[in-house]
Amino acid sequence: MIDLRSDTVTRPTPGMLAAMFSAKVGDDVFRDDPSVNALEEKAAGLFGMESSLFCPSGTMTNQIAINVHTRPGDEVICHKHSHVYFYEGGGMMRNSGVSVSLLEGARGLINASEVASHINPDDVHRSATKLVEVENTMNKGGGACYPYVDLLEIRAVCDANNLRLHLDGARLFNAMAATGTRPEDYGAIFDSISICLSKGLGAPVGSLLLGNMDFIHRARRVRKAFGGGMRQAGYLAAAGIYALDHHVERLKEDHQRAAYLGKVLNELSYVESVMPVETNILIFTLTGRYSDQDFIASLKQNDIHAIAIAPQTIRFVTHLDFTEEMAGTVETVLRELA
Repeated sequence: MIDLRSDTVTRPTPGMLAAMFSAKVGDDVFRDDPSVNALEEKAAGLFGMESSLFCPSGTMTNQIAINVHTRPGDEVICHKHSHVYFYEGGGMMRNSGVSVSLLEGARGLINASEVASHINPDDVHRSATKLVEVENTMNKGGGACYPYVDLLEIRAVCDANNLRLHLDGARLFNAMAATGTRPEDYGAIFDSISICLSKGLGAPVGSLLLGNMDFIHRARRVRKAFGGGMRQAGYLAAAGIYALDHHVERLKEDHQRAAYLGKVLNELSYVESVMPVETNILIFTLTGRYSDQDFIASLKQNDIHAIAIAPQTIRFVTHLDFTEEMAGTVETVLRELA
């Protein structure tokens, strides 16, 4: 089976499994799981931030961050296709009672001028703008990466207007691999950062929320209220430590395979357009020759699995378990369908 539905489908490598089986564990709610503590300290140090919190999912880390940064009735500025708004089950409204101001930026990226123009005045008729959220890489933007200077400019707008700034960095390590930026670059400008271990880094479960000591102290209370307190979570944390130690540099291989498939798709008559390929996400639009469901079914007949993310729009995601040989097989099938 060749699975291009997401980079969440990876399975632990033998080395990661060995690290998990040998992990030292305790009760993390009591703060005495040594593996969880080591992972949290490692991640915070990597980004130059004071503290971090291990959680089951990136949705939870994002939702905790929004809850800590806001009060019911406040407003969050984000892109209309951002994961926190589009893919988290209405969690901002359900969990935190906030309003949203949705921006339109190309490929899911927003800029400082757009943020500035959507900050509400201090008016009792309007929600109080409190938080700006950006996503890097941008999932629905085809794995697009923010230019670092754009993030600095957004930070300046936040500072000028006393707003907090949160980064949904589910695939941040992909962005760093593509742009040459470093973890500490992001730690220096964001109030909070969410990073996923279970996507490109290949861990089976888990995300981290990073921030200062006070923020993480409050986040720990919210995690408990959200049902995210875990007990002997060190087995999972050990996988995260292994991923940070062994799976960051190889992300460039995923990008190369995605770029290779992008070139193939651009040569096919039934493909109308392909988004620019920067990282490990490929989004392309079909002509009327195939419906999206017929195309997905044709791939499945060849044991290749993908998803449609909109009418006539297909997403491929390369990852740890997608090999060069598999890329060759996918190319063969794509050309045969032409």
